[in-house]
Amino acid sequence: MVVNCVDTPGHADFCGEVDRILSMVDGVVLVVDAAEGPMTQTKYVLSRALTLGLKPIVVLNKCDRSDAMARIDSGETESKLLDLFDALGATDEQMNYVTLYASAREGWMTADPLEALEIAENGYAGDEKYGMTNLLDSIVSQIPEPAARMYNVETTSGESHDGTAFLGDTFSLAAVTVGFDAYLGRSCTGRIFSGSIAVNDSVSILKRDAAVGAGISPGSQNVAGVFVYEGISRTPYEKTAYAGDIVTLAGVPDAIAVGDTLTGTSDPVEEPIETPPLTPPTLSMDFGANNGPLAGKEGTKIASSKIRDRLVSETDNNVTLVVAKSEADSDKTVVFARGELQLGILVEQMRREGFEIIISPPRILTVICPETGKELEPFEEVTIDVDSEYSGTVVSALTGDRKGVMVEMSESSADGKSRLIFEVPSRGLLGFSSEIATATKGSAVVTHLFVENREYAGNLGSGLVKGKLVSNAQGKATSYALASLSARGTLFVAPGDEVYSGMVIGENAKIGDLEVNPVRAKETTNMRTQAKEEKVALPPPKRRSVEELIGMSCSSTLPYFFAIYSLNFHFFDKGTWRKTRSSKLRLRALDSEKRFWTLLPESVQPEPSRSKFELRKTRSKTCF
Repeated sequence: MVVNCVDTPGHADFCGEVDRILSMVDGVVLVVDAAEGPMTQTKYVLSRALTLGLKPIVVLNKCDRSDAMARIDSGETESKLLDLFDALGATDEQMNYVTLYASAREGWMTADPLEALEIAENGYAGDEKYGMTNLLDSIVSQIPEPAARMYNVETTSGESHDGTAFLGDTFSLAAVTVGFDAYLGRSCTGRIFSGSIAVNDSVSILKRDAAVGAGISPGSQNVAGVFVYEGISRTPYEKTAYAGDIVTLAGVPDAIAVGDTLTGTSDPVEEPIETPPLTPPTLSMDFGANNGPLAGKEGTKIASSKIRDRLVSETDNNVTLVVAKSEADSDKTVVFARGELQLGILVEQMRREGFEIIISPPRILTVICPETGKELEPFEEVTIDVDSEYSGTVVSALTGDRKGVMVEMSESSADGKSRLIFEVPSRGLLGFSSEIATATKGSAVVTHLFVENREYAGNLGSGLVKGKLVSNAQGKATSYALASLSARGTLFVAPGDEVYSGMVIGENAKIGDLEVNPVRAKETTNMRTQAKEEKVALPPPKRRSVEELIGMSCSSTLPYFFAIYSLNFHFFDKGTWRKTRSSKLRLRALDSEKRFWTLLPESVQPEPSRSKFELRKTRSKTCF
């Protein structure tokens, strides 16, 4: 007997991966913290599993904790689970799930709540009756065997067959993930839907959007290798794989993409295997080659063509990403994604691969309602578990400038925690995670889930706009200059770091941007002062992650871009760094001259056709 266990991400930003992984399984094991109960990410994955008709098994973990024992004894956690199943539209068969009580740390599990309370109070003595084999026994008895389709053999629905029954049937497999191996070529992973496959069998591609009877795509290839997973390691499979097995096939045609159907060349299926529909993106962001003053000094891949090729290759396996060429700038590429976390992970991966890129602040994608003609934006349900003393801080942060509405609030006297549930526009959550982590001293656990598109909630509050400390000079930052700037706000650079004109070096303590000179050095003269030997004590600079920088850019009204280097993150104004200090002075002079002429009487204001010399002469006479 073979049992395939597949893990799935719980975050809604990776909904594409969740749907594809759930399409390969016949049941789910839902692991829930016995003290905390079901979380928001639990709600999302469970809703997708119930929609697909999968059979659930519930495991209440961490039952050895004191607060968990109290909630198991009162039935509070199980009551919340039943309410959640009912709210997500579970069938009567799915509601009749098996519940197991466990402590993974101590290594015990049982289906009896009274026995679980006794073990939690007295400790686990190592009895095999309460071992983890109870989970395996429940999986074997509760989860049905893999469903398969037989094209060339007449069978009865629900009838069981061994592997030999699929030998003469048509082979088909839906690609769940796609990869590449330098020795074996293109590979794909999925569950065999029908038939059987072995090494050297010829396969072809049937596109996911192909019409019935359209036929296979041109180009077939022999399978170079069949692999299965034993534990967490991938091993070659020398035998024939049958319907229901989860395998990785190497040497498939290069044109295969996630969601396509792989079928036999000699006897192909007529229509592609139905795969879960893709969830539309909610955010977009511009990617481009780094064209800042420090371009090419750290990374190895700086060409815009390489960046675009890398982004396009990401869509081979991550089908929820959509890549398009920017209409405003041909050198930039627009990436459409599901959320801020998904974009942040993509940027971090490219940074570690040696790419130097600039990215724009993310933009929320809105739609127009076909019935009312009004603009709609995505809303999300936000669940926050936080210490009760910070609940007021959380409420103020989400219900004010971020346009959120509190739906539910509950407190637990056992652990001093509060659970707050809000409905907030997606754009109101950009940059919220890092802000609330600082405000609550890291005690807040934030999870969110897309709800629906609703009417545009209006502009966000002005309190979200934060000021920046912008450098007006290029060079290396000095301790002498940073010592005076540290009182102006929070610094992002340390002494010796390279800065340039237009680079954001810190966050202003007040509203508005402030131009500063971080490279100013102490004058070297022979004048003796009382503070000659005074030591400079600087606070350590605040280093921000990619997600924090993305959130910071969303709180600004200026067109800031990020320069992502292989080692550092630089945050700069799109146009300011191009202006030298002399050009800034000329712009200020022209601006002051314009104001000067505005104050003069109409009789002495110059005509547009007069020369610059006459303008200066007239202005001098008027001044005297």
